[in-house]
Amino acid sequence: QVQLVESGGGSVQAGGSLRLSCAASGNTRSRYCMGWFRQAPGKEREGVATLDNRGTTTYADSVKGRFTISQDNAKNILYLQMNSLKPEDTAMYYCAAALGFYTSDYCYSRDYVLNYWGKGTLVTISS
Repeated sequence: QVQLVESGGGSVQAGGSLRLSCAASGNTRSRYCMGWFRQAPGKEREGVATLDNRGTTTYADSVKGRFTISQDNAKNILYLQMNSLKPEDTAMYYCAAALGFYTSDYCYSRDYVLNYWGKGTLVTISS
């Protein structure tokens, strides 16, 4: 079992930056693919970025060049640095983890393998 707690959301103007954090606790010694997903009001949940055990990353086309996913293994924290934010980035952002040796693109495109989810942190971008 692993528990995930997100933080760092908030309200910023377009063009601004935020850094989301996801603190993992519990069975953090196992191998995981981890990532960020988001859900805007009235829309389906979508992948934002994932990171696998080898350090390979996968990003949504809409965030490439603006968002960066990274991990501090010593602290068991997953980050999402978000720059040049746009109103369309407004959403609830969720951290998730998939137990197993999945590649980043696999767990990005198949969210049913994600065993663990945080409760989310809200990001609101005003124009």
